[in-house]
Amino acid sequence: MTVPHSPSRLRRLTDPRSLRWQVAAGVTVAAFLMALGIGVLVHRTTESRSLALARADALHQLDEEEDAQAERDRQPDGADSESGLVVGDKVPDEVHRRLGGAAGPVTWYEVRGTADQAAMWAGTRIDGTVVAVRHDMISDLLNRRALDRHMRYAALATLAVVVPLSALAAELVLRRLRRIAGTAHRIREGDLDARTRTRRRDEIGQISSAVDHMADVLQERLHSEQRFTADVAHELRTPVAGLVTAASLLPESEATDLVRDRVRVLHGLVDDLLEVSRLDAGTERADIQPLPLADLVRECVARTGGDVRLTVVGRPVVRTDPRRLDRILTNLLLNAQRHGEPPVEVEVRGATLAVRDHGPGFPPDLLAHGPQRFRTATPERGRGHGLGLTIAQAQAEVLGARLTLTNTAPRGARAVLELPASSANPGP
Repeated sequence: MTVPHSPSRLRRLTDPRSLRWQVAAGVTVAAFLMALGIGVLVHRTTESRSLALARADALHQLDEEEDAQAERDRQPDGADSESGLVVGDKVPDEVHRRLGGAAGPVTWYEVRGTADQAAMWAGTRIDGTVVAVRHDMISDLLNRRALDRHMRYAALATLAVVVPLSALAAELVLRRLRRIAGTAHRIREGDLDARTRTRRRDEIGQISSAVDHMADVLQERLHSEQRFTADVAHELRTPVAGLVTAASLLPESEATDLVRDRVRVLHGLVDDLLEVSRLDAGTERADIQPLPLADLVRECVARTGGDVRLTVVGRPVVRTDPRRLDRILTNLLLNAQRHGEPPVEVEVRGATLAVRDHGPGFPPDLLAHGPQRFRTATPERGRGHGLGLTIAQAQAEVLGARLTLTNTAPRGARAVLELPASSANPGP
């Protein structure tokens, strides 16, 4: 049974910009030029040799005819003897022109278009009269044409073999390059353990080794960053807890409220850092259980407050981790309220949950590269430490869900959380 090619594979095979076709085209042009050069060289060499031999034969024939004519002139009945000489007006004009006023001898190669008539003429003057002989070269001309035809057939046969072989050789190289590109793509998607692990020592092997070395260095730096984040968060946890306790003992005043607000923000930042460090470690596991999605969303909306419009289609029930889902939705709502403009719209449809605001939208850098910690992008999106969307993205990965960030027309940012389809139950 033949398995059909996938559309992406067919596009890759037929893409004229592919290195495969560039190599095949280059080899084809090189082989064609080589065959053309060899063909022209063989044709001219063969033609030059043939014409040189024909000139020698024609001049020899002319000498023999001159001797025979002199012998006939000495005999009384010589006028009645046969002669191979062409005399007077029967001599071609080109022979007359080449002789001019000289005694000769001269030669001229005559080819009459497509009539397959070819001859080598040799002419001279005898007692002031132009005489010439004609050496037939039709068989020689046909032999050279046959040689040219056979060389063309051989060139076409060579190209028919060389081009597929060059495409195959290019494919073997491209397969290794695609493997390197696939490894780089996996690293870009977050698989820091991806390696090419090649053992060859050629140029492509050097590229593979460079990619693997880059991945090793990148992985080590990210692990160092993660360890630093975890260490900072753990070291700050105790003094921040002391600040929270101390702030609660301060007498009520406007300054106290300001201090408590800043301490609360600092406490939230430390908690977020601890959560990020746990997610980075890759040890988090979801506690899956059946959950009425609409009820959880209503509780989360009520807890976060603000101008929120909730729309629920049906009574969906999903199998997921309620704590992590609540964390994701809370961060999305707080991000929309802090950085966007009211009203914030929340829609629940099946296993899909969408949060939209009417602010300036997500910045292009965030849409292109995804959420990044400690980056809040454009000033119009407000201020913050940039961990909310980062945590939401990481928690979604733990749940096996997909979080998509887009902008809507004419204004607004939209975050869509798609839970695994197998976990959805639309309910009554």
